[in-house]
Amino acid sequence: MEQWQWARRWWTVLACAGSIGAMGAMGAIGTVGAIGAGALWPTPAVAQEKVKFNLSWLPQGSTGGVLVAIHQGFYREAGLEVSAVVGHGGQRTVNEVDQGLFEFGYGDPISVMLNRAQGGRTKMVGAINAVWPGAICYLVKPGRTLAKPADLKGLSMGGGGASPLQNIVPAWLKANGLPPTAIKLLRLDPSTINPSFLQGRVDLTECWEGANLPVLKSLAAKQGREIGSLRYRDFGLDMVGNGIVTTETMIAKKPDVVRRFVQATYRGYAWMREHPEASAGVIVSQYPMLDKQVMVEQIRQIGVLETDRETQGHKPGWLPVPRMEATAKFVRDAFNLPPTLRATDIYTNQFVE
Repeated sequence: MEQWQWARRWWTVLACAGSIGAMGAMGAIGTVGAIGAGALWPTPAVAQEKVKFNLSWLPQGSTGGVLVAIHQGFYREAGLEVSAVVGHGGQRTVNEVDQGLFEFGYGDPISVMLNRAQGGRTKMVGAINAVWPGAICYLVKPGRTLAKPADLKGLSMGGGGASPLQNIVPAWLKANGLPPTAIKLLRLDPSTINPSFLQGRVDLTECWEGANLPVLKSLAAKQGREIGSLRYRDFGLDMVGNGIVTTETMIAKKPDVVRRFVQATYRGYAWMREHPEASAGVIVSQYPMLDKQVMVEQIRQIGVLETDRETQGHKPGWLPVPRMEATAKFVRDAFNLPPTLRATDIYTNQFVE
């Protein structure tokens, strides 16, 4: 079974279990959708602070540091009992954290800004991706060169209906001197994006380092095909990627829990970065449908994304101030958000300094 087929079947099982809906995240805990310490790994004998983490999607390298930290006992050593639960995309994840369904989640600055624009109070407390991990993927074809944004003009691109690409791509095209409609954007069910792309029904697709990019490359290789990509950040998109999201309430009422969770999480990512094969083995042992080599590649990509020139000299997870300012400006423009929504509203470095 291919990974995209497994993902679709996973969601079908979750839906049948009643875990998708108004209380989807809570319904997933303790069911087939749970990835919790209690369900998969030994829990500590002594009662500890219980927190839930929303993975934002299925288990993959991008959130592997949390799963490794659970397995290695890093959270337990920090006095925490952590359950990691499958999520349903970045925006929903951040909103569910805001609603108190989860103490922490894997979220991005776009989702945080959109949440706050609607009255939410979420905040990033550490980066996993110091740079934006998104790209536009295409199938390599003889005689066709796609090396810059202008080469994509007239092509179709499939993405999730709620994906930020629906706003990012037009703004990115405009910033590169192209009409916002230069790429024809199609709204697809997330479970159909990969097959639609590989079957040639769309020319382009969204892809993410540390997540679906290695999956796409693996699936294409099995067909004797090659995946190429244009990274947004190579053409002017200077944004911070995903990280750890919580709420202002959590920060105010339980700052010690936030600090312990953040520090233990980065221990997990450090261990994963140093032991990619072993980390992939830990995760795949719990999910045999996953491809271990794909997981290894996801983990290696995440290791590269964790730091860059702007984070040098800082502790893991530090959010670079100039890039956060650039991120906030781009998101305000792309999503037509009010100028009163500032970069300093959406993040804090107090737990990674």
